[in-house]
Amino acid sequence: MLIPARMSEAEEHRWVTVMLDKLAAQESKRMLGDVELGERAERLSDQYFGGRARPTSVRWVTNQNTRWGSCTPSEGSIRLSHRLQGMPEYVVDYVLVHELAHLLVPGHGPDFWRLLEAYPRTERARGYLEGVVAAERLPHLPAARGE
Repeated sequence: MLIPARMSEAEEHRWVTVMLDKLAAQESKRMLGDVELGERAERLSDQYFGGRARPTSVRWVTNQNTRWGSCTPSEGSIRLSHRLQGMPEYVVDYVLVHELAHLLVPGHGPDFWRLLEAYPRTERARGYLEGVVAAERLPHLPAARGE
């Protein structure tokens, strides 16, 4: 942490305490979000895969900007991009179901896609995500000026 040299020792101590409290609150919020995400994945596994897909960890990450989610079957870990936060629930559920399916079938072959047929909103969610990607590629127009 960088602190201006002009700060007194008391101000420095107060500032460090404030910043550590903020970091702890952010971490606590993230951890709670990860717990809820893990519980959601468990419910989806029960509903669509008879509970066979059991990840060891499910968490939000901020370092995935080109993928919506990823799975490491050998570790049982699932990571979802923070960009999904705020999207419709059925979209987040689709990405979770997609990654859960990778715990059962690692690749994207016919067996994998057959598993995803269990989730009824697969096509709708895929269309939504394709629309988001297409919109991100559009040139950003300047805001209209009031007349």
